[in-house]
Amino acid sequence: MSKADLIFIDMCRDVLENGFSSEGTEVRPRWEDGTPAHTIKKFGVVNRYNLSEEFPILTLKHTSLKKSVDELLWIWQKKSNNVKDLNSGIWDAWADKDGSIGKAYGYQLGVRHKYPEGEFDQVDRVLFDLKNNRYSRRIMTNLYNHHDLHEMNLYPCAYSMTFNVSGNILNVILNQRSQDILAANNWNVVQYAVLTHLFAHLCGLTVGELVHVIADAHIYDRHVPLIKEIIERPVYEAPEFVMNREKTDFYDYEPSDFRLIGYEKGPHVNFPVAV
Repeated sequence: MSKADLIFIDMCRDVLENGFSSEGTEVRPRWEDGTPAHTIKKFGVVNRYNLSEEFPILTLKHTSLKKSVDELLWIWQKKSNNVKDLNSGIWDAWADKDGSIGKAYGYQLGVRHKYPEGEFDQVDRVLFDLKNNRYSRRIMTNLYNHHDLHEMNLYPCAYSMTFNVSGNILNVILNQRSQDILAANNWNVVQYAVLTHLFAHLCGLTVGELVHVIADAHIYDRHVPLIKEIIERPVYEAPEFVMNREKTDFYDYEPSDFRLIGYEKGPHVNFPVAV
């Protein structure tokens, strides 16, 4: 039985049973028809995934490994802020007429900074330190640049990663200010589980824990019936995660270098997205 599914079920039940509802308050998000998109939320959700035990993709419903990795590489490898570099339409609602989402996400990771060891962007600095200074307590990235927030079409949701090595084990923390549980929870977990596996491989480490910290974990009002149905579905065993280990350069990887063996799951869920 997949532990990722059990974590998801417990989190959703806690939000539905003990969460705070925004009904009766003014909210920013809207449904496509203009109706206010209210939520039920929990503050300070912390989920822990032991990547050495299983790959944390949901079996309750389908999560696309290929599409999630494509977005991950769009941000972390291409360091792009233009949806024309992405092979899906998931960011189209936040893009301008030229395809840009402003100085957000990949743009921030690609900005270069000067250090005593040389000039790096945030991604290359992490890789450098994991290879050369792996026990540092300063290995992290941050997308929430207040100087550029006014030029971002969407403030970063998953905004910070902290990398920490114990012995030969790479553990990471993903910090997220806000999360639409149905749309993004497992999507983000899968992405950063892949990134942890990838960075561990490239830096001669083994994977440990992915700790996911969510400040505002919420379920939208129109998603409640869907969530209730999903968490009552059968749970299957976690699939085996396989990646191409012949490559040694982060910038050579493509979505096709990652796959799952034995991924048994429930059907895909169609849902509206609040913007």
